[in-house]
Parts: sequence; C-alpha cells; structure tokens
Amino acid sequence: MNPSNKTDERQLDQIVDGPPAEFPQPIILTGRFVSLTPVDPNLHAASLFHASHVPDAEQPWRYLPDTPPPNLESFKSYLASRAAKDRLDFAIVDNNSNEAVGLAAYLAIEPTNRRIEVGNILFAPRLQRTPGGTEAMYLMARHAFELRYRRYEWKCNALNEPSRKAALRYGFQFEGIFRQHMIVKGKNRDTAWFSLLDSEWPTRRAIFERWLDPSNFLPDGTQRASLSDIGRAIN
Repeated sequence: MNPSNKTDERQLDQIVDGPPAEFPQPIILTGRFVSLTPVDPNLHAASLFHASHVPDAEQPWRYLPDTPPPNLESFKSYLASRAAKDRLDFAIVDNNSNEAVGLAAYLAIEPTNRRIEVGNILFAPRLQRTPGGTEAMYLMARHAFELRYRRYEWKCNALNEPSRKAALRYGFQFEGIFRQHMIVKGKNRDTAWFSLLDSEWPTRRAIFERWLDPSNFLPDGTQRASLSDIGRAIN
C-alpha cells in the first residue's frame, strides 16, 4: 500500500471530540505591557488617529483593505464600520499611557469547525517592534485556545514580508499561497496562509511566557533572549 494512503486513512478516522468552540465575547484581555479592549470609537479614535498619523503613516495601512482616514471624524467612522457580527475588534491599549496604539480583530469565526483567524492588524509606529506588540498577539492566541478553537489562522498579502515574518516569529506554520485570492484596493492579492494548532499551542505558549517574563528584560527594556532563541531552547 502507498504510505500516503495510510496517512489519508488515519486522517479520515480521526475523531474530534467535544462541543463547538465558544464565540468570542467583547471582554478585556489584560497583559503587563498592553491590554486589549473592545473598540469604542468615542474612547479610542483620538489616540489611535494621532498614533497612526505620523511620518510614513501610509506604511501600516499599505496591505489593509482600507486607506488611512484623513481626519479624526472620518477615523471614528472607520472604527465604527469595522464592527460586524462575524468579527470582534480590539483596541490595543498601552498600559502606561492608557492610550490606544493598535488594532486587531478575530475574523472568520467558525465555532462549529473550531477555527478562528486573527487579522486586520494595525500597529501604530510606537507599538511596532515592542514587547507590547508581541504580548497583544499572545493574549489573542491564548484567549482563542481557551475558547476551544483548534485552528488559529493568520493570513496576509503574499507580498507583505513583515507580516509573513511576524507570523513565523509568533509560531504559525506556513501553509501555502492562495493565488488571485482577493481584489484589494483594485489590485490583485495573492494570500499567504499560516496556522497554529491547539496541539502546538502548549509549547508555543511556554515560549511566549518565558519571553514575556520580566526576568527576560534589562532595566532599559532590552530583551535578554529573543523569542526565536527561546523557541530553539524549548524545542
């Protein structure tokens, strides 16, 4: 028998026990550096607008389906328009300043199939390449698996190298390219797909938590060991 046929048979026979996952609710996810709170345009628009409208402000929006709103009122409307029944938007709030510095959302939520996606991520420059950005992604992943999802997805424009590198850094596995997957801002988008499974999460969680531990940071905030270094040590 062809070995691949045995693999197919094992896959067909794999039983998935348990009830559907829970639909995520608008709660606050609290970390040491940042907290994620359901988006409130009246509460978060001003700080997000000013944090994201800086020199090179177009860059964080380059691969998002929207263009940067030009003023505060249009930014409030943009935040309100992101709300939908099949998704849940969070503002990423800096715990020191209590200002919103980013956005992220649960998308493609399928409790029956127990799969969920993190996406529509907008990191203002002051959040990029900081412990808070990594912690935000950890908090969302942890919560998704606590809700019994078995597949956590990350999708991005195949040309978006920073997003692809981030997915791998956070422990997602690359699955391939969906060619001509979407038309975004009138342009073709090939989409890179990544996933993190519930069976992989315990190890990945340990890596995140060791990296986020206060002992991993010098007094000036510099990391002692990178996420990748810790991942190699644990794996």
